[in-house]
Amino acid sequence: MTGWLDVHAHYLTPHYAERCRAAGHAMPDGMPALPDWSADAAVEVMAMTGVAAAVLSVSSPGVHFAGDSLTRNQAARDLARHVNDEGAQVVARRPSRFGLAATLPLPDVDGALAELARAFDELGADAITLHTNQNGRYLTDPAFGPVLAELDARAAVVTLHPTSPPGWERTALGRPRPMVEFLFDTTRCVLDLVLSGTLDRYPHIRWIVPHAGAVLPVLAHRAAGMSFLTGDPVDVLSALGRLYYDLAGVPLPVALDGLLAVVGPDRLLYGSDFPFTPAPLVAGLAEGLRQAPALHEALLSPGPNSPGAALFPRLATDVEEP
Repeated sequence: MTGWLDVHAHYLTPHYAERCRAAGHAMPDGMPALPDWSADAAVEVMAMTGVAAAVLSVSSPGVHFAGDSLTRNQAARDLARHVNDEGAQVVARRPSRFGLAATLPLPDVDGALAELARAFDELGADAITLHTNQNGRYLTDPAFGPVLAELDARAAVVTLHPTSPPGWERTALGRPRPMVEFLFDTTRCVLDLVLSGTLDRYPHIRWIVPHAGAVLPVLAHRAAGMSFLTGDPVDVLSALGRLYYDLAGVPLPVALDGLLAVVGPDRLLYGSDFPFTPAPLVAGLAEGLRQAPALHEALLSPGPNSPGAALFPRLATDVEEP
């Protein structure tokens, strides 16, 4: 298969968009509006940017909109089932062009475990997508241990995606949370996984960190040094080197070089963030990456020995569809 593998692409259904608006997320995370999406539009963008296949996921705000009440949990379970069923149908129609990172109704653990099993065993999902926090609770919350254990048992690929952090009303200063807060919440989530030992407890989960590692390259050495000062030393750099990183967002002209100071090019994957990043901007960012000398040794296509082929073997085929 020629062309890049896009591991950070999103999809929406009309029903999902309707449920978001009904729950007060018509302007998700402070952005102007929910974007439109169709498989045909996605394929057009993929052709424009030289992408062979894309792994689809539901972006923030996910499916569990508020609280932990039984009513909210059931609504989240129903919506997770809906988006996963719809995503699986998109994949079934174009199996060599799309993959699915299934959505879980966390923080509802029982619902998440049931949907995780259904996603892999019935729908054939390629990965699971998890938000950096689940209604204000981070992935190291002990209650989420059974979900991480099941992901570890399946050696699952997990695509992380940021969402609004707890307390964003004060920290975002009135700006859309994807501008700044998303990057810090990604960094907070990943460093928490590292410093808590969670990555070591679940060593078989294969994590993809979004947005060129967010602020991790800047803070990695500081976090490592501080862990020694506090008497709980952690090899942060080694841990970060075991993760994968997509290049969605704005990795040039600065973030990519910072990331490559921490990890090797064999840990890089392409990400478009379409449709939350509009098609013209996706095309411009992709062209910049194609011209970047720093990526000459990176294998962004799902060919032999590439990270994309290792994580998504189903999409590393020679079969292409019109």
